[in-house]
Amino acid sequence: MLKDRITGAKALMRALQAEGVKTIFGYPGGAIMPVYDALYDYTRGEKKCFDHILVRHEQGATHAAEGYARVSGEVGVALVTSGPGVTNTLTGIADAMMDSTPLVVIAGQVAIGALGTDAFQEVDLVGVSQPISKWSYQIRHAEDVAWAVSRAFYIARTGRPGPVVLDFPRNAQVEEIDWEPKKVDFVRSYVPYPKLDEEAVRQAAELINGAKRPLALVGQGVELGNAQAELRAFLEKADIPAGRTMLGLSALPSNHPLNVGMLGMHGNYAVNLKEQECDVLIAIGMRFSDRVTGNLKTYAKQAKVIHLDIDRSEIDKNVKTDVAVVADCKESLPAITALLQENNHREWRDSFKPLDEKERQKVIEPAIHPQAGPLLMGEVVNAVAEQAPDDAVLVTDVGQNQLFATRYFKYHHQRSICTSGGLGTMGYGMPAAIGATFGAPGRTVCCFMGDGGFQMCIEELGTIMEQKAPVKMILMNNHYLGNVRQWQDMFWMRRKSFTKMLNPCYELIAQGYGIAYQAVTDRKDLAQAIQKMFATDGPFILECAIKEEDNVLPMTPPGMNVNEMMLEI
Repeated sequence: MLKDRITGAKALMRALQAEGVKTIFGYPGGAIMPVYDALYDYTRGEKKCFDHILVRHEQGATHAAEGYARVSGEVGVALVTSGPGVTNTLTGIADAMMDSTPLVVIAGQVAIGALGTDAFQEVDLVGVSQPISKWSYQIRHAEDVAWAVSRAFYIARTGRPGPVVLDFPRNAQVEEIDWEPKKVDFVRSYVPYPKLDEEAVRQAAELINGAKRPLALVGQGVELGNAQAELRAFLEKADIPAGRTMLGLSALPSNHPLNVGMLGMHGNYAVNLKEQECDVLIAIGMRFSDRVTGNLKTYAKQAKVIHLDIDRSEIDKNVKTDVAVVADCKESLPAITALLQENNHREWRDSFKPLDEKERQKVIEPAIHPQAGPLLMGEVVNAVAEQAPDDAVLVTDVGQNQLFATRYFKYHHQRSICTSGGLGTMGYGMPAAIGATFGAPGRTVCCFMGDGGFQMCIEELGTIMEQKAPVKMILMNNHYLGNVRQWQDMFWMRRKSFTKMLNPCYELIAQGYGIAYQAVTDRKDLAQAIQKMFATDGPFILECAIKEEDNVLPMTPPGMNVNEMMLEI
């Protein structure tokens, strides 16, 4: 019997195929050439099973893989070379770690015989990536490829998802082995799905049943656990108002009657104040980020805290918990719901309404329906949201564009938001939007960017051009690094130190890449320009001239209590 003898590079192709990979975002180079040569046969002809998307920068590969993973629920894959190729991915790896995004980054490496010699484009990838990944491993021999890839995907996608890094020395790529598939579904000392504690479930239900003013804080864990239906059943049975973190915004539809807005520094006024009035606080798949809690010394001290999370390390890390339910929320939510009493908290819910109305009058209406003056970011986002399809995906860069976009966009379907939450990575937006178009090809992808973030990964316009990726790019141009400028105005005596930007002609840039473009400087033209954007097949850049000193409100100043939220400056 003839054995199936192949190289390590071809073994990688088969291992990726076994994991169900369909799309790879990458950039070739010297140390990964054997893999790219093997990839050639797997991206064309009868043997085709992968789409390879050639990005223009390795950071773009990781962000594109993140966007793909966020909207599809699958593991994103990036393929790069050694040295500067893989160090360029570190920002994306750290971003994925902070935001629990399943990612596998595969990088070329010099042959193991040259390790430690400062060989051309050698870098200690395992050493530099271990602190910012779930697992980092060097495949030193071809015979380990199938096992390492299966283990990488198992770790990346199970439990609390995250990035995994595989360092692939050149010798292991070219060695020949007898192919034998491997399937890893167990790793000693790694427990991705903790066993549900029935006593903790009982205690949580008892607290919720006795609550007069319960409040749920919904995080991305609900989306990652595909527990959107379980969340609604839980909230509706006990009549619990729910705030959502930025990354958890699409876990509950915007128009759901129990949705009381976005949490955090620039979230909604009522829900932030009510965190300091509730008697039972139920955190579901969220990590009590400093941007949500404000001053931890005073945060929700009046409340009993129930924390549902799959990651035990998050329990008591920032906020002391009275009852911890450590499990997948798709399992823990229905278990608690089964023990809940049908309830009515109408009086408690109604107490949000005067605060909502105060925010509407002081902040929202002036932001989305200004009567005069330059365009505002809030009105641009609102105008786009009014015309966007219900299943549109919001992608943002980082800064004021992100804060306005997440506040005023509308969420009707699950997995509808891609944004850099924990790391706050400028430049994330454009490549993540490219990935989202491949992860959800039937959905409209709206990417909001400021002029600063747009230029950080502007080279990915080349990827958009080549792939004809139908990204609807809304460039909100205020000629400032707007968020830093706002903080300088508020906290640094208006000393605008290097936040003013001299920008290029974006129309000429769009023309150079063959991307449809329109500029809007007057609000009377905004609705028609947005209509044209959505009616245009393929990518589109809509540049909006924004008021230079447009500020994001409400705002809880850093270090302040969440109920000290400012509605005006």
